[in-house]
Amino acid sequence: MRHNGGMRIISGRFKGQEIAAPHTGTRPTTDRTKEAIFSHLESWGLLDGTRVLDLFAGTGALGLEALSRGARALVSIEAAGPAASSIGKTLQGLKRSKAWDGSCTARVVRGKAEKFVETFPEGGEAFDVVFIDPPYAYETADCEALLAGLVRRGMVAPDGEIVLERSGRSQPAAAPAGWHVSASKKYGETTVFYIDRDADDGDETSTATDTAEQSTAEF
Repeated sequence: MRHNGGMRIISGRFKGQEIAAPHTGTRPTTDRTKEAIFSHLESWGLLDGTRVLDLFAGTGALGLEALSRGARALVSIEAAGPAASSIGKTLQGLKRSKAWDGSCTARVVRGKAEKFVETFPEGGEAFDVVFIDPPYAYETADCEALLAGLVRRGMVAPDGEIVLERSGRSQPAAAPAGWHVSASKKYGETTVFYIDRDADDGDETSTATDTAEQSTAEF
């Protein structure tokens, strides 16, 4: 486990803004890995004006970086109370900034990533970028089930991207049916996978389930 250690947003309209974080319990993405991820996304035009979902948000660094670099909407999902509160504190600070764009939205959902996916409403607005950065101990089978759930419930836009971070020692997770791993890169202990829809794959049909109670905070 690592603590915040003065983490900051590294580029964009909120460059240099500090990211609040609990003292323990999170594994932040390194700046090197983060810069590589966002270089990919920016080169593909997947940030400006887009909707971003950050699952297993931790410090919230990935979603916050996306917001800084032009995303118009961010939903961060984090099960741990202290970490979710820290993301909220960072968002409050950004909203007070002169760089804040009033057309943007950002919210924190305190709850399990799996439950958020399972209860995503039928017809809900899909996301252009989905970050998945589970704990290193997260089982490959659980990871594959989460990916399948995102696709089944229509949570990823037709031209959207799933960015999955896992331990380099983990068994690679298989992409859902109709999707493929378009690229992967190892950075130290972390491997990043970019998962895209197959070129000939149509939109997935989502199914409705009862919505479980979740704690949501708007900032």
